[in-house]
Amino acid sequence: MSSRLKALLYYITARLLLAPIMLWAIASVVFLLMRATPGDPIDAILGPRAPESVKIALREQVGLTGSLFAQYWGYMKDLLHFNLGKSISTRDQTVWQIVKNYFPATAELALYALIVALAIGLTVGIIAALRPNTKWDVGGRLFGIITYSLPLFWVGMILQLVFSVQLGWLPIGTRFPASIDPPTKVFGLYTIDAFLKGDWKNLWTSMQYLFLPAMSLGIVISGIFERIVRVNLRQTLQSDYVEAAKARGISPRAILFNHALKNAMIPVITILGLTLASMLGGAVLTEVTFSWPGLANRLFEAIVGRDYPVVQGIVVFFAIIVTIASILVDIINAWIDPRIRY
Repeated sequence: MSSRLKALLYYITARLLLAPIMLWAIASVVFLLMRATPGDPIDAILGPRAPESVKIALREQVGLTGSLFAQYWGYMKDLLHFNLGKSISTRDQTVWQIVKNYFPATAELALYALIVALAIGLTVGIIAALRPNTKWDVGGRLFGIITYSLPLFWVGMILQLVFSVQLGWLPIGTRFPASIDPPTKVFGLYTIDAFLKGDWKNLWTSMQYLFLPAMSLGIVISGIFERIVRVNLRQTLQSDYVEAAKARGISPRAILFNHALKNAMIPVITILGLTLASMLGGAVLTEVTFSWPGLANRLFEAIVGRDYPVVQGIVVFFAIIVTIASILVDIINAWIDPRIRY
């Protein structure tokens, strides 16, 4: 086993050992924050005028009796057994069932928003890097600054106003029309399910409802990729090995795609893992704006309704996704760039 591979395995092992500690910290913070904010979940469900005996019975049923430490200890024991609890508002639905029902919609939105962000960000970043100190470069800088600072909900509302209200080209919200049966479930992602089944009508309908939410989230995130690609590609194009390739008569296209762009993409891959976290957070605003029935929208409803187990469970689930993504990004980086040492 080479020293580089051994060092990489040690690094991955350390990350895997630290992952439970990070998840424990996140779960603990969410647990304390939910109970530190004003409001009683029982009053939110039953109303303040409900009989006290009914409130006490429901409080015992959902595990909100006893001291704060006793509740925390019970919550941690449930997490060790991969039990995220049950929803207080529905009481007959576990958090895992909520994740199973709502996460495919969020995953589909995040997938297409990431495709939009990469397509726009990489294109603008490459054009700006290839034309330094020109109007293309200035335009790329302005694009990165403006898109990064735009409020996500405002972008969504503007797209709704233009393409749905004024032009009438696209639906204003939701995921699929209620009057039509959705595609036969395979993965829960309507576009992919319809494609696999050859259901082109439902595929087109799904794309129509998905276009505006994915564009609004993708446009805002694209600025991150544009700035990284522009800066790193420009530095790469000024490196010694690129100059040597030019001196050997290699075509500019080959230099760009075979040499410069590959090395400039390493920071982009690193940012992908970090962007996933911001994308899941941005999905909350996007899903609420477009009434998208995803897990992030369900998280917002749980926060408003003071549904402790649902909020805690969804946040922990998102934290697991981000942790796995960051570890995978490190492995991919080490595979792409042999110079990386751990």
